[in-house]
Amino acid sequence: MIVASIPSPPTNVIEIGPLTIHFYGILIAIGVIVAVSVAKLRYGRFGGNPEVIERLAIWAVVLGFLGARMAYVSTHLYRFEGRPWAILFIWEGGLALYGGLTVGTLVVVYLARRWGEDLWAIGDAVAVGLPLAQAIGRWGNWFNQELFGTPTDLPWGLEIAPEFRPPQYAAFETFHPTFLYESLWNVFVTVGLILWLERRGKLAKGASFAVYAVVYGTGRFLLELLRTDTTFRLLGLSRNGWVSLVAVAGGLVGLWWLQRRGAPRRLVGEPRFFAPGAPTEVGPAEPAEVAEADGVSRRDRPSR
Repeated sequence: MIVASIPSPPTNVIEIGPLTIHFYGILIAIGVIVAVSVAKLRYGRFGGNPEVIERLAIWAVVLGFLGARMAYVSTHLYRFEGRPWAILFIWEGGLALYGGLTVGTLVVVYLARRWGEDLWAIGDAVAVGLPLAQAIGRWGNWFNQELFGTPTDLPWGLEIAPEFRPPQYAAFETFHPTFLYESLWNVFVTVGLILWLERRGKLAKGASFAVYAVVYGTGRFLLELLRTDTTFRLLGLSRNGWVSLVAVAGGLVGLWWLQRRGAPRRLVGEPRFFAPGAPTEVGPAEPAEVAEADGVSRRDRPSR
């Protein structure tokens, strides 16, 4: 007998006359807005032009969504048999996060270098906004009753309607709410740890994104052990499980290299909640008598 559980929403859409609005799309849009807003705030704090983040986001979001969709479709071809046009129906669910992250990251790296922007600072700028967006977007899986975990009788078990249950678990009513686990992990562990380290001046330039890769990858790897929607496993691990291990390993190597390299952050303006607030060295101190021709010392100039 199930004493308590989390109910799934009775619908995943809002009907307004002939218009159908999907909660999945609404939450993804909110996540993108939050990620861009936070990244702009942080990039400005790092001395960059916040408007650059908007320009990057346009390309990264559009192409990133394409990458996420194609990565999902490549492992779920059975869902589109007899209706290939449904590949475009992202509101039905089905975005592979790692596919989107990979394509989005490549786009940002290419454009940032082409535009002469500070790539490490951009990485640090998105290191907080990105997991916040993921935390918001995961609630779309709740509305769609998808990507849940194995059966459980815990008080926070998620109720799943019979038509959405995997055939092998058709007799079970409640499952691990992996969407909730990941959302909480992103907010309180990933974002919380990055902000805590930044405010204590523990991270070198570029290291915040490396921490994101390590912490998110660790959480995602653990969650993949619970997921029931995987269509392929190698040595007991799903594709996303293996990709998570690669992300953790790459993040650890990057974190070690960046901390050893010790490139300092350049901070400008007043710190806010999502912007680093700890005082950080901006480079070797310059002699007080060194001045520019206009009489303004380099130390008095704003960071660019």
